[in-house]
Amino acid sequence: MSGDMIARLLLAPLALVLLVLPVRADQLSLNEISRYLNGLQTATADFTQINPDGTISTGELFIRRPGRMRFEYEQPDPTLVMAGGGQVAIFDGGSNIATPEQYPLARTPLNIILERNVDLSRRNMVTGHSYDGTATTVRAQDPQHPEYGSIELKFTDNPVELRQWIVTDSGGNRTTVSLGPLSTGANLSAALFNIPLEIQRRGR
Repeated sequence: MSGDMIARLLLAPLALVLLVLPVRADQLSLNEISRYLNGLQTATADFTQINPDGTISTGELFIRRPGRMRFEYEQPDPTLVMAGGGQVAIFDGGSNIATPEQYPLARTPLNIILERNVDLSRRNMVTGHSYDGTATTVRAQDPQHPEYGSIELKFTDNPVELRQWIVTDSGGNRTTVSLGPLSTGANLSAALFNIPLEIQRRGR
């Protein structure tokens, strides 16, 4: 047997292994992530939330960009969180069944991903951009108001998908939300994000 034939036989198993191994993803650029978020019009997903006190909540998330998001928590947790009309409303199901705590969406880090035109390349918006071999993480803040807090976004590649975020609020409290597979493109009713309508419904 010739030397060339022996070499080919020895290299063949290695070539097969290389074909079977997954292709290693690369770090996503800020422009790629911005394009992904701008193209994300509607999405639903199951979520698991780790609260600042260490407790865990689960539920279903609805997103309708720009500016709208809804967290429906699984029973027995009666909480409902809505973002719409430039406001965030928290219905806790107890003391404020029909009169939610409200504050401007623009004062929360979630506004960064719900803006009509996401541009993570804006000066001083991104304060961290890293890659761990499987996912890209971006830490961002409102460059005009860093005191509002920050958000860490984790994305996988091929295809690009948002998998997790960690919000650090103005008081330093951290809330982690991990997402299941996103279902995109659904026709989500505007009523899901209508805070006045929800207040009216609960006040009957």
